[in-house]
Amino acid sequence: MKKKSALSRPVQVSDALAEIVGKGPMPRTEVTKKLWDYIKKYNLQKASEKRVIMPDQKLSKVIGSQPIDMFQMTKKVSAHLKEVPC
Repeated sequence: MKKKSALSRPVQVSDALAEIVGKGPMPRTEVTKKLWDYIKKYNLQKASEKRVIMPDQKLSKVIGSQPIDMFQMTKKVSAHLKEVPC
């Protein structure tokens, strides 16, 4: 049996993150997709610098209330993910 990659293994999401992406468990790739869908739906990217995320009230529970670079955001979101035992 082939072992799943880290990106496709299901993770449990925190309650704060679940408000945005829904209840887990789900693969990290799905968490990322749903998070970006949310960011785009609510226009949370800085107009002049698309890499900068401007968190709203829900997103600030996950990444803090200050504008953040999308690469730093990934690290903050990871703290809200927990591996599901196989």
